[in-house]
Amino acid sequence: MRIIRLTLVLFACLAIAGAGLFFTREHWLPWIGIEQADVHKNEDQRAPAPEAKTFKVSAQARKNLGLVVKPLALVDYWRTILVPGVIVDRPGHSDRGVPAPAVATVAKIHAFPGDTVKPGERLFTLRLISEYLQNTQSELFKATGELQLAQAKLDKLLELAKTVTIPEPAKVEAESQVKRIKTAIQGYQQDLLTRGLTPAHIAGVAQGKFVSEIEVVAPEPLPGDRQLVIPKESQSSKTSDLPAYEVQELKAELGQQVQAGQTLSILANHQSLYIEGHSFRREAPYLERAARHGWPLRVEFVEDDSPHWPPLEQTFHIRHLANTVDPASRTLDFYIPLTNQSRAYEKERRIHLVWRFRPGQRARLHVPVEEYKNVLVLPAAAVAREGAEAYVFRQNGDYFDRRSVHVLHEDRLNIVIANDGSVAPGWAIAQNAAASLNRILKAQAAKGAPPGMHVHPDGTVHGAH
Repeated sequence: MRIIRLTLVLFACLAIAGAGLFFTREHWLPWIGIEQADVHKNEDQRAPAPEAKTFKVSAQARKNLGLVVKPLALVDYWRTILVPGVIVDRPGHSDRGVPAPAVATVAKIHAFPGDTVKPGERLFTLRLISEYLQNTQSELFKATGELQLAQAKLDKLLELAKTVTIPEPAKVEAESQVKRIKTAIQGYQQDLLTRGLTPAHIAGVAQGKFVSEIEVVAPEPLPGDRQLVIPKESQSSKTSDLPAYEVQELKAELGQQVQAGQTLSILANHQSLYIEGHSFRREAPYLERAARHGWPLRVEFVEDDSPHWPPLEQTFHIRHLANTVDPASRTLDFYIPLTNQSRAYEKERRIHLVWRFRPGQRARLHVPVEEYKNVLVLPAAAVAREGAEAYVFRQNGDYFDRRSVHVLHEDRLNIVIANDGSVAPGWAIAQNAAASLNRILKAQAAKGAPPGMHVHPDGTVHGAH
């Protein structure tokens, strides 16, 4: 037992002595030539290196990325809200119905859906079966004969008045009879004109040539309707200047009986359209402000074949806002005028139109909300994100330098950067592939800096001289 106690006491003394040496090492290590800094030498060697911000991109890599580099410029930029829209017909301008002038049957159809017609060109031939129209023609013919007799009687009285005395009442009665008949004839003529008969038809009816068939023609264009110029390769002497009327739909069939005023066909003129925007009620103040101040909107047309059409030189403004909310979608509609573009081609001696914008085509409307003054604007692909940080990449010779920036606003297409000195106007900044450039930087940082690269005091980076 005594030996065990001595052993335990010895171990306790050694432990106390070791602890004392450890806690007093700052005082006795210099005596034996060991500095305290040397103890942590290995730990200091393992300290992380500063983050790399400059890297080299080969010419082949730039081509593979399709890299675009442009200088920065200060601009004024409008913050916008994105609102969906759709192209619709403009009421009172786009579509026109062609009515039947009288009760008749459809004898011939001269223009079919897809055909283009001029004002005055035949659309239908109608066979008249209207008893009223036949009676009106009969009355006009009889009144014309009566006028000839009354006029002859008046002329005879006037001739006799030169030699003998004619009672004044007889003379007045003859003149009144002529005036009554002329007034009746004018009424019959006007009635027949409104029923679709031409002045030539009416002249024939007065001579006893009654009309049994009439032709319905395309109406005259509305004021302001543009004349469509046919391309050179499809022009002929008869189709050099053509109003943009197209038969959109037939409402009557061959042999069908139609009533007076019944629609025979629909003519379309898609020259003047609307872009109908669908916004939520909470966005109404923005729309009202844009309409009141006349701020221009930016419009993106979905499925637009813009490379094959002339540039669209239009400024889009809100014409008016609807004062009702759609009960199904709970959206507030607003309307933007759109002037369409068209082309024509000739096939089988008929002219056909092709419109650039068609009702039902979708659009994206960027409604201005707030203006940023003197800011830097880049495409969305020009900025790389890492958590809360946003980076752009400045080209400097063969090297690129990553710069942290402050983003004021971003949308699907553009990013607005504050002009706070992090980047400067005139710098050459990569406009795309920012995420790929950031990955290249990290890959090169893992391998170390490119050989021969050095940084000048002004921040510019160059390879070996």
